[in-house]
Amino acid sequence: MSSSTVSALNFASSEVTIYLGTPLLLTGLIGGIFNIIVFLSLQTFRQNSCAFYMIVMSCANIGQLLMGLLSRLVITGFNVDWTVQSVFYCKFRIFMLYICSLISLSSMCLVTIDQYMATSSRPQWQQWSNIKIARRLLAVFITIWILHAIPTLIYFNHVVSSITGVITCTSTSAIYQQYYTYGYVLTLLGIVPAFITVLFGCLAYQNVRQLSHRTLPLIRRQLDKQLTTMVLLQVIFNFFALVSPLITTILLLQNNLIKDSVILAQIQLANYTSYILYYFYFASPFYIYICVSQRFRQQFFYVIFGVHLKRFRRPRIIINQVLPET
Repeated sequence: MSSSTVSALNFASSEVTIYLGTPLLLTGLIGGIFNIIVFLSLQTFRQNSCAFYMIVMSCANIGQLLMGLLSRLVITGFNVDWTVQSVFYCKFRIFMLYICSLISLSSMCLVTIDQYMATSSRPQWQQWSNIKIARRLLAVFITIWILHAIPTLIYFNHVVSSITGVITCTSTSAIYQQYYTYGYVLTLLGIVPAFITVLFGCLAYQNVRQLSHRTLPLIRRQLDKQLTTMVLLQVIFNFFALVSPLITTILLLQNNLIKDSVILAQIQLANYTSYILYYFYFASPFYIYICVSQRFRQQFFYVIFGVHLKRFRRPRIIINQVLPET
């Protein structure tokens, strides 16, 4: 009875990954591309530090979906594991997952901090919200995360199980595996970004409530309210997307204490489901912005239909020119 229950739970885990992950991947890639197009097409966003963070975050989200979710779907749906077939891809995939995930989460943290600075009543703090500082900060963080990911190229490799003979792509260093679990997954992907975004999101919300009482230009106030509303709703959604895999990871770390195979299969199913929810963080920003901001919807339709599609529909004018004989 227990073996059939375990098999059913494992089958449910694969079905959840396939039928939730596939539309999530497609919609996430489309939404990320739309975000980049809108933010780069309007001068209002190009000169704004918050929008610059969102552009970089959208690029990192696309990379995370392609390197993480796509590989998981191919493994689960087609039983094709590229990390086992190629040592290069084994190392390269985890290297890119490190970089893309941490750049995206760093950008999200910087977005909330930037909106707190931009909406602050203190002029000296408002000066920190500018495009030059945003570029320098992201350059520093990107450099740090690239250097931080270099050990994955050293320690991750093919490991053959002495019991089953199955090849897996995993860390060959027990110490680095401990850091990967507790330092990278639990701390850098879970606790730190969740704490920073919630803290500065709440502070930015308090500042926005006082914007109407300040003598700021109308366009500046509208832009600050628009971006802060978009960021705050994303912070709320991201909190649940980041905390759920954090809980299941902690439970999986206790698998040595759990002897019941059915309970382990149930935790594994919860883990698969929570990691699909985790990828909602990378796939959802565009749809959150569209739902919560009427101004962003208008900007999106204007950019797509009023700017880019208009270029393709514009008829080409061919001028017949007669050159004089020489």
